[in-house]
Amino acid sequence: MGINNSYKEYLIDQLGELGAVTIKNMFGGAGIYFEGFIFGLIADDTLYFKVDDSNRSDYERAGMEPFKPFSYRPMLMPYYEVPVDILEDRKQIADWASKALLVSRNSKRKSGKRRSQSEEQ
Repeated sequence: MGINNSYKEYLIDQLGELGAVTIKNMFGGAGIYFEGFIFGLIADDTLYFKVDDSNRSDYERAGMEPFKPFSYRPMLMPYYEVPVDILEDRKQIADWASKALLVSRNSKRKSGKRRSQSEEQ
């Protein structure tokens, strides 16, 4: 996996309507963050946004596939490739990014609730 710096700059520009987005290198790719929440990934100059049942159908309708970090393992991650037509439209990518950010925030809350419930037992 690799990431072109000009692609990172392009993504930051395209996501400008969302606010101050940061991109941090990790594991040969990068994570896309807003206010401490990771909502996207970049791998091989391909953008993926976080999904759950609330937004997965948008990606499936567009024929997009989930992120598969290893070609030799069946492991899938809760991120789907962002369609090029969405990526190229600043308003649409801001909408899709907002949904992915909501998924990230909700998953953080759910995992926090699970921890607190287990701590009570």
